[in-house]
Amino acid sequence: MSSRATHRVAVLMGGTSAEREVSLSTGRECAEALRVAGFEVIEIDAGSDLPARLAEAKADCVFNALHGRWGEDGCVQGLLEWLRIPYTHSGVLASALAMDKSRSKEVYRAAGLPVVESRLAGKAEVMAGHVLPAPYVVKPNNEGSSVGVYIVTDGANAPPQLSDQMPDVVMVETYAPGRELTCSVMGDRALCVTEIVTSGWYDYAAKYNVGGSSHVCPAELPPEITAACLDYALRAHRALGCRGLSRTDFRWDDTRGLDGLVLLETNTQPGMTPTSLSPEQAGKMGLSFPELCAWIVEDASCDR
Repeated sequence: MSSRATHRVAVLMGGTSAEREVSLSTGRECAEALRVAGFEVIEIDAGSDLPARLAEAKADCVFNALHGRWGEDGCVQGLLEWLRIPYTHSGVLASALAMDKSRSKEVYRAAGLPVVESRLAGKAEVMAGHVLPAPYVVKPNNEGSSVGVYIVTDGANAPPQLSDQMPDVVMVETYAPGRELTCSVMGDRALCVTEIVTSGWYDYAAKYNVGGSSHVCPAELPPEITAACLDYALRAHRALGCRGLSRTDFRWDDTRGLDGLVLLETNTQPGMTPTSLSPEQAGKMGLSFPELCAWIVEDASCDR
């Protein structure tokens, strides 16, 4: 890589997914951090003219700050591979696998990682009757940030009535009780474990509204649970074929010990503001936010 001052980075942000606003926040924060780290930065709000915008930018690499569909599911990664522009985070296959909750669970099971029972079901079937014993969770199979999550509690008489925005096929999975934990992986190293504390479900509002949740980092856990989270996160990262930075989420029922720890999903494009979970964990490892963003850029490549 050339010196940072002459290295031009295009930061992709925004896009058209349900997570557009989160991506804009991530992108602006990362762009500023990269400038602090010494890079020349171009900000691009990704739309239908993205190929032309990339051609105009003449960037040395792309920092992918997109979240949700198109930016996190292998689509933009395929475009960047075609254009032969080095880019950050995971490649086409790992991005597509991690975004598809059903297929990623198959990968986890094959790797011996603990997951809850789940199945795909038609939207009409889910609204007509319980497709799994309550309690269970209904969510889109290919969205992130807890977009469109329904919890059906134990003893619920009626199935959930899903909004028009929910897709025709959804993921239904057994509800995993317990504490919310998450662990980031940076390259070939699991960083640390954070516990996310909320007054209820860790939904979109709890993630992004001020005061919606608090973080205990590092989490106060028995050593074997911490070790298991670090191990499982790294194994999930490798099993999916992730590159760069990823973050894996868990639920832990502390009444059941290690048997109560289950893996929920892996995020190949973790939130990247200075107070987001992955940057917070990197900070505990001694990396500032600009240093983390610089590492991500310096890890960029094609053929990921």
